[in-house]
Amino acid sequence: MDTISELHDWAYRIPKIDLHRHLEGSLRLSTLGDIAQEHGIELPSYDLETLRPYVQMTNDTPDFHTFLGKFKLLRHFYTSKQAVQRIVHEAIADAAQDNIRYLELRFNPVALSRVQNFALDEVTTWVIEATAQAQTELEIRTCLILQIGREEPLEIAEAIVDIAIANYGPLVRGIDLAGDEANYPAERFAAPFTRAYEAGLGITVHAGEAAGATSIYAAINDLHAMRIGHGIRAVEDSIIIDALYRRNISLEVCPTSNLQTGVVPGVSVHPLIDLLNLRLRVTINTDDPSISATTLTDEYIVAVEKIGLKREQLFAVLRNGIEAAFIPETERSQLRERFRQELTAFPGSTAFDTAG
Repeated sequence: MDTISELHDWAYRIPKIDLHRHLEGSLRLSTLGDIAQEHGIELPSYDLETLRPYVQMTNDTPDFHTFLGKFKLLRHFYTSKQAVQRIVHEAIADAAQDNIRYLELRFNPVALSRVQNFALDEVTTWVIEATAQAQTELEIRTCLILQIGREEPLEIAEAIVDIAIANYGPLVRGIDLAGDEANYPAERFAAPFTRAYEAGLGITVHAGEAAGATSIYAAINDLHAMRIGHGIRAVEDSIIIDALYRRNISLEVCPTSNLQTGVVPGVSVHPLIDLLNLRLRVTINTDDPSISATTLTDEYIVAVEKIGLKREQLFAVLRNGIEAAFIPETERSQLRERFRQELTAFPGSTAFDTAG
């Protein structure tokens, strides 16, 4: 049996894919201090360790609304173009440092714009510019997903979809619906999401997390979801499981986040393996690495050491990530071949070619 150190080394060396990572949950603690001092942002404390519990799940009781509450302070730091682009660059750099080869970074233009009342299309342009520069410098393919908050009025959703369609191309690849699914149902966003779907954008929807499996049904049938953010409560409903399987809809599972939000009561009962055994297209992701104090390497360790995932199953999860990525088919073939070659150094990686 490997030691934790050996498992960490193995998990770190694996080339990785992260399809579910929020920009607003990826801010470095040190960057918060720098921006606060530069722009005179009032903080509960300017000592970074004292500040940590305000923006990170530390000793908090697992709870969905407590987790979402960490974003309240984090959204004060988009104070300028320079600050936004620094945060984007660092988020991509942190992913590259963790051996992530392909990253989909999602961001909420409203969250980035509100502090200084920037225009939504303006902040989107800043994110695109910073992403283009970072992926070239750091050699990590990065795509962007524009996120819509469930609590936003319909006209904001329409505006974000307009921006996503206008910028659809090599970098902007999809849209997302996120937030409190229990109190803000997905159905009212059917019209803008249908427009996005018809324009060719990838569609992912947070569902089956704080609310039950029925929210997944709405995401699939009303919003044309191709992927489900989290989706772990699908195990509660065999009809939903069947729909996900028949339609090849992928699940963006984020184990540490699922524990911290209280969606699952303990790591030993996380349904990750059940979802894989049901032959669903499961992926493993970070969600909000800064809030959760995690990396994708850490998530792999949790999956293997705590949940009981077999290593060869992790290679199948990687293949699922490639098949679910919001990229053109020609690029998917290239990414598939790149991973196939890099994984030859890892015993058991033949599962990569038998997944799907």
